[in-house]
Amino acid sequence: MALEHALLVSLAERAGAGMELTRRFDASIGFFWQATHQQIYKVLARMQERDWLSSQVVAQADGPDTKVYVVTPAGHAELRRWLAEPTAPLAARSDLAVRLRGASYAADRTAILDDVRRLIADHLARRELYQQLCARDYPEPAELTGQDLDHYLVLRGGLRLEQFWIDWLTEYLTAHTAKE
Repeated sequence: MALEHALLVSLAERAGAGMELTRRFDASIGFFWQATHQQIYKVLARMQERDWLSSQVVAQADGPDTKVYVVTPAGHAELRRWLAEPTAPLAARSDLAVRLRGASYAADRTAILDDVRRLIADHLARRELYQQLCARDYPEPAELTGQDLDHYLVLRGGLRLEQFWIDWLTEYLTAHTAKE
């Protein structure tokens, strides 16, 4: 997936200005597809050159004018084309897995175990955030359809991934601390 497609999804959901889009991106798609603000602005310009987006300058009373981006018919066609493509299998590429595999070569495993503890805390915090979002935004998941159901199921996937990381890292930590 290219950043272009992630932005097309976000803008298809709701038109927006660049800064607003980067904030929305960070609060939703950014949980599983990272991009810097500079990358987003660069890609928005490229998408506009391809006629996937149009923009309108909107005056703001409390600040400088802003560009609001809207997906064009060509952009919707590209999004439909991309959505129809089969998804490639996820490539497993994990710096963490390589570190843990090679941990026995470290002079002292303490730094690695400290890093594992930090990662567990990060994943616990992210899982908590996802649980809060589920409870706040989707209190009746059985009633969901369409876009809301899609968003909920992606959030549930995020919860399951966070639980996987918590379980695996806890298993690693427990196995090594029990032997010390």
